[in-house]
Amino acid sequence: MKLKFNGFLVLLLVLVAQLTFAQERAVSGTVSDNAGMPLPGVSVLLKGTKSGTQTDFDGKFTIKASTSQVLVFSYIGMKTQEIAASSSVINVKLAGDAQELEGVVVTTALGIKREKKSLGYATQKIDGDEVNKTPSTNFVNSMSGKVAGLQIKNNNNLGGSTNVVIRGYKSIGFNNQALFVIDGVPVDNNEVLGNTSSQKQAGAGYDYGNAASDINPADIESVNVLKGAAATALYGSRAANGAIMITTKKGKQQNGLGVSLSSSVSIGTVDKSTFAKYQTQYGQGYFPSFRTTFDVDGNGTLDNTVRTNHDASFGPAYDSSQMVFGWDSFVPESSTYKTARPWEIAKHGAIEFFENPVVNTNTIAVNGGNDKGTFNLSYTNLSSTGLMPNSEQKKNSFLGNASYKLTDKLTATFFTNYVVTDTKGRNGTGYNGNIISGFRQWWGTNVDLLEQRAIYQQTGKNYTWNANSPTNITPAYWNNPYFQVYENYESDTRNRFLGNASLNYKITSWLDATGRVSVDTYSDFQEERRANGSYAGDPFGIARSNEESGYQRLNRNYSEFNYDLMFNFNTNLNENLNLKGVAGINIRRQQVDQILASTSGGLYVPKLFSLTNSVNAVEKPVEAMSDKGVNGYYVSASLGYKDYLFLDATLRRDVSSTLPSDNNEYYYPSVSGSYVFSNTLQQDWLTLGKVRLGYAEVGNDAPFAKTIDTYTSNSPFGTPLYSVPSTRNNPNLKPERTKSWEAGLELQMAQRRIGLDLSVYKTNTVDQIVDLPVSEATGYTKLFKNVGNIENKGIEATLTLVPVKIDNFTWTMVTNWAKNKNKVIALDEGIENYQLGSFQGGITINATVGQPYGTIQGSDYVYLNGQRVVDAGTGKYQITGTNDNVIGNFTPDWTGGINNIFNYKKFSFSFLIDMQKGGDVFSLDRWYGEGSGLYTNTVYTNDLGNPVRSTIADGGGHILPGVLPDGTPNTIRIEANDGTDGSFGYLGSANKDYVYDASYVKLRELTLGYTFDKKVLGGAFQELYLGLSGSNLWIIHKNLPDADPEAGLSAGNLQGYQSGVLPTTKTFAVNLKAKF
Repeated sequence: MKLKFNGFLVLLLVLVAQLTFAQERAVSGTVSDNAGMPLPGVSVLLKGTKSGTQTDFDGKFTIKASTSQVLVFSYIGMKTQEIAASSSVINVKLAGDAQELEGVVVTTALGIKREKKSLGYATQKIDGDEVNKTPSTNFVNSMSGKVAGLQIKNNNNLGGSTNVVIRGYKSIGFNNQALFVIDGVPVDNNEVLGNTSSQKQAGAGYDYGNAASDINPADIESVNVLKGAAATALYGSRAANGAIMITTKKGKQQNGLGVSLSSSVSIGTVDKSTFAKYQTQYGQGYFPSFRTTFDVDGNGTLDNTVRTNHDASFGPAYDSSQMVFGWDSFVPESSTYKTARPWEIAKHGAIEFFENPVVNTNTIAVNGGNDKGTFNLSYTNLSSTGLMPNSEQKKNSFLGNASYKLTDKLTATFFTNYVVTDTKGRNGTGYNGNIISGFRQWWGTNVDLLEQRAIYQQTGKNYTWNANSPTNITPAYWNNPYFQVYENYESDTRNRFLGNASLNYKITSWLDATGRVSVDTYSDFQEERRANGSYAGDPFGIARSNEESGYQRLNRNYSEFNYDLMFNFNTNLNENLNLKGVAGINIRRQQVDQILASTSGGLYVPKLFSLTNSVNAVEKPVEAMSDKGVNGYYVSASLGYKDYLFLDATLRRDVSSTLPSDNNEYYYPSVSGSYVFSNTLQQDWLTLGKVRLGYAEVGNDAPFAKTIDTYTSNSPFGTPLYSVPSTRNNPNLKPERTKSWEAGLELQMAQRRIGLDLSVYKTNTVDQIVDLPVSEATGYTKLFKNVGNIENKGIEATLTLVPVKIDNFTWTMVTNWAKNKNKVIALDEGIENYQLGSFQGGITINATVGQPYGTIQGSDYVYLNGQRVVDAGTGKYQITGTNDNVIGNFTPDWTGGINNIFNYKKFSFSFLIDMQKGGDVFSLDRWYGEGSGLYTNTVYTNDLGNPVRSTIADGGGHILPGVLPDGTPNTIRIEANDGTDGSFGYLGSANKDYVYDASYVKLRELTLGYTFDKKVLGGAFQELYLGLSGSNLWIIHKNLPDADPEAGLSAGNLQGYQSGVLPTTKTFAVNLKAKF
């Protein structure tokens, strides 16, 4: 009987199961918005289960469901809908949800997540996909033109630094770079210093990049820019310059593992509009005649030889019937040894020196998760070659994110990022030892680059176009360019580790505690080489002596640890009032140590680059070490009323080790509020309306070792044991302080078709830490003091429009515009100017009272009634006897960008226009290059109809427009160049003529992409995307000839100066992304 019952039970269960499965069938349909546009990525779930799917690119979905089940459709910015699965075809229209739109969450200071609507200050968010649209070795460059008020400049060097300034320059003497924070880890974004302190002032050295170049774009989920002091006040004494909050990709709860692959390859080509265009009529030399003092071919007569010891192009006019002996005829290994050749322009000019940079980037990521935890692991390999021969960079990046719920109340999270970067062949910047300075300033237009390459490849020796003479073929000034890059190359290795670990414990329903430890640490190893046989006129090594060979190395270690304990609270005081905030402690410890060593007297064994291979005793190593600590105590509270009125207040107290113990505590307060008036007006046309207002005070801490004097030890023989520094430190220093007001308006209208984010602000940075001159009777030349006031006030606007939204086509346009008015209000009593840096050519960059930060000062002309005065004796312009004339300023009038994005079915297309109005730049390249006869404006027909370079006797020369000292018009004709003097460039012009307007309009980005249909791909792929892109494709407008107005020496405060800058590269890329 029991057996029969069991059999009946089994049969009954089978029948029930069959009936259940018989009721379950495929339900399909399309999800769209109110305008009928399909919505991809809409979540479709079976209510009460974890089973579900998402709509594809066309808004279509298919899911198995029984007639008794309910489908839940949800999408950000839309009202969630629940529909019974009673039909096999269900088409859904989701309506916009104003409250959902307002609930956009952004990352704010200390990594705290906040709803954007509740913030009383300006932020701007960029999705990771937008940053990663065009493959780049430095993701910051991909933000150009996309954030209002964010100024970004890079110098085109391989792995070089990027200058990132938000809302103008605030500090006279110290860092103006924005603070970078990656998943809660503050990152030192100052330039990685090399072993030459003059690099920033165009002396010599290399740009080793900064922290931003270590961040892998493929790992970025989003970037949120905190612009004002109220937004960053919780960072206290490091909050003055704004912050860039980077959130990396995390794992998510899902069935099984998610695997994504991405691969891109890009190739670059020189933008010819950013490189020197030479005149084509005259060749090497300062004299219009050949040298006739050598019998080169040995036939007993003196030959016409090129003046190879001259690095200029004011030489004889080209004449192919004229046979001359050049540098190649002096070289025994050359096929044209002792052979004359026609005098004509080179077939292969200097622009052919540059190679096509290639960047290969490959990323694999694995992520997953369940209700207990999530994880994301990724590895990226980047391999790139530079514009310069023998230049390359290899970067390996490992990233890990994990979160795990240990108990119902305790959750652990981890973040690690390890980056190894190996670079070889960075180009020297500035003037000395920079090949590009030669190409742009001192060059012979008759020099064939491919012949220079051939002779180096054949011999490996420094046979240069700039040989002293036929009998002394050592370099007069310049090495063979290929010898320079293959023998005198630099190399460096950087190992960087970022990470944090945190525990969060939920104490009550409204209170939790978080303990977090974060670290940013890196080690740098830099090597510079000078091979035997090199030009010995450039300084090298610790002693900066002129040596024809040498080796130097620098080891640098940096670390910053942050220890945080935070208590987060969020509670409803009543049905209308909500209170949330954080209280906590931050302990920050920074340490830097480095050691620099170099050979002395050259290398004993050629090509053996080692300190032990020094001819003389190794120079005394230069060591530096600093330790800094800051303890911070902070509290933040936000009070919300009925979800439309919000009031925020923060207070931070910092105790700094770099300040004297009785004067080392400072408070940094902020208060801000917002009113979401759209929640009270309830207008259909207004999706979101909000006004905001905020005030804050933040700081810029005193640097290491500026409060106590230190003494330098000397040799114990014949000199004092210790020497006093020239700059007096100040035990009464306090941090710089920035006081900031900000107001703003945010609007979203017409079903999100129109959006506006408008900000106005005013900041004053006072108590500037400046080393000012003092009477030498004090025993010092300078003294550190707290003085001065720099004001920044401006307006920012972001306008988002959706002009077209029909069927399967959408056009979105995002316009960013910002105008910042900067002014140095005051320095110290009796001081009207502070020199930030001095440069080759007599140029200085300054902070001048009454002027915007960054005045360019140099020589000007003497004027009479508005006309230039010509010296009656020389026929050349009279030039001021001092170089303290304000002739420009690098601060732009305004910046902007227009990003157009088009979507049609599975195709996407976009282009970005980036622009700047105003700002100035001084070009040493043009100042020297015109003086050496390189450029086209040194060749023209004069007022007599003759070549200006002809002698006066032959009808050449020119008359400079202007007046003589007595006011009569100038009629004195002078030679364009007579071999010993001239009137072009540095030989006869003031610096003022070589200050150019730095305005530009650029086609910064262009992309075209296609997302493949899942039906075509089959079940293996979740997503497959193929994209084509280009960056820096076209400089639509610029006023600076033969160079990019954005190019400079490196990041930092010294902008507005160019010398030997690399040309800009147009980049074309292919990008493939797949998800499984």
